[in-house]
This record gives sequence, structure tokens and C-alpha cells, in this order.
Amino acid sequence: MSDISYIPNVFRSGFALDDIKWVTWDEPGRTGVEHHVLWAPDEEADERSVGLLLRFPPGAHGDFHEHLGYELMLVLDGVLDHSDGISYVKGDLVVEGPGTEHQMSSRTGCTVLAIRTRPAEARTPQKPLRPVGRAGRAPSARPPCPLRTFPPAPYVPAPSERTVSCRRTASSP
Repeated sequence: MSDISYIPNVFRSGFALDDIKWVTWDEPGRTGVEHHVLWAPDEEADERSVGLLLRFPPGAHGDFHEHLGYELMLVLDGVLDHSDGISYVKGDLVVEGPGTEHQMSSRTGCTVLAIRTRPAEARTPQKPLRPVGRAGRAPSARPPCPLRTFPPAPYVPAPSERTVSCRRTASSP
């Protein structure tokens, strides 16, 4: 039988999600972030991904790190602030690819679903980061992302099913 977990109404404040166990994420560079493990890496099963619910009280922040795989972040409640200056709000989905670096924080508090396909490595920033607690650009101020095209595959999604992807360049914020 498969292991199935269920959390009702996850699109509410993480501070109202008192029916699950939250643990302080105690690592160098992290302040105030709490997490709930949905699944963890399993070396015996060759599974390196991890699924977490993250809870950032106002002013909390993670460490600065580089992704060795993909990371998906879905803001369930509040405002998640990215060290590149963009702030994401409830309902925003952020996917960062391998090699991306960031520090996440929240000036107002937020709850996030985070999925990593591979671990992340702590890094030292090579440029100044936005200070924790400073407001960033509103998500509505972001430039529109062009539609990404996919190479032919056994299953080619219909145009209405294709994913919109946005890649940052040196000239884009």
C-alpha cells in the first residue's frame, strides 16, 4: 500500500497550520525558518528529491545557496522575497534551474511549498544581496515571459498545455 499524506486547505497561513509538526531549520545562515518534511531523500531507493513546507515568520531568511538540481517554490500564503529583488505573492510559482543561486526571505511572513530535485550547496554571494526585510518589485511589475518551445518528444503537449518559462539574463532584473 502506498504512503499517502493529506493536509487540508494548505492555501492558508502556515501559522494557522497547527495540525502538522514544524521544526526549526537550524543551519548556518538561516534565521527563523521552520519546515515540515513531506518527503526526504532516500539513498536506498536512489531518491534525491525533497519536498518541504516552509514557514518564514516576518524577517526570517534562508542561507545563500546554489541549486544542484531544480527547485520549485509555490507561495501558499504571504510574500516571499528573493535576493535578486523580486517578491512573490500567494499563488506565484517559481522554478529555479541547476546553477541558480539565491537567498530567500520574507519581510511579512509566508508559507511556501518547496520541492528540490537535488540538494543545494551553501555559497558565498559574489555581489551585494537585497537586505532582508526590504521590499522588492511587485510581481505584477515583472516583464512578461515569452512562451518556451519544446523539442519534439513522444508526447507533445497542445499549445494550451505548454509551460511558460522565464529565463533571467544579465540585462534583465
